[in-house]
Amino acid sequence: MKHKALGFALGAGGSRGVAHIGFLQAMEENGIRPDFVAGSSMGAVVGGMYCAGMSPEEMHRAVKDLKLHDIASLNPIPVKKNGLMKMRKARKLIVSYIGERSFGDLLIPFTCVATDLLKGESVILSEGNVVDAMLASGSIPGVFTPAKIGEHTMLSDGGILERVPAEAVKKMGADVVVAVDVLGTVMEKKATGKLVNTFLRYIDVMDSSLTRREREARQYIDLWLEPDLGGMDQYKFKQLEFAYRKGYELGCAKCEEIGSLL
Repeated sequence: MKHKALGFALGAGGSRGVAHIGFLQAMEENGIRPDFVAGSSMGAVVGGMYCAGMSPEEMHRAVKDLKLHDIASLNPIPVKKNGLMKMRKARKLIVSYIGERSFGDLLIPFTCVATDLLKGESVILSEGNVVDAMLASGSIPGVFTPAKIGEHTMLSDGGILERVPAEAVKKMGADVVVAVDVLGTVMEKKATGKLVNTFLRYIDVMDSSLTRREREARQYIDLWLEPDLGGMDQYKFKQLEFAYRKGYELGCAKCEEIGSLL
């Protein structure tokens, strides 16, 4: 009997996105492999590397001791560059693991979403250089310089408009859509008084409300999953092992249910 095509939609979430690695590890151990993967922001990075052939175990080892300075450096003229940081380090690091690849080179069909800030719309990236697309999907506005790909001259974080790209993976051909949202419902936080934190908090609150409405409206999502990450801050790199473990636990708990959907 032929199984239904399985699609994973891996959502945005900064450092909380390490939970995606744990989730994929649990899937691998239980013999469940997706036919399609779509990612947004950190979900795009994890999803792209996975589809390129990097195992969850290898990704786990790679991020274990990861620090912000390993993937980003300050722009000397942030106003001119339209972002506090540049992502050259991140690009170099990803290429060291999966090389320079086009979407057609991937082992599993993959797409990722970014936001075109000039057109004000979500963009599905499925052609050209995979690493560039992954980084465009994760370019947090104001923090990282917007990316340029083809006709799109100001691409930013996919999570702005589509935190969990369930529609994208459905359009790829998935019969069963499993969405993994590592951010979940926004939790109360203490004020810091810092401009950047206030801006990022604004994005989180707006994003959480938008995602909740989108989730409720989309009937084709077969399973919506949220790892229990508590108040983990997505902008800090202090609890990566915790995120991995919670993602793994979620995957183990849901593997039987996912299998039954197929």
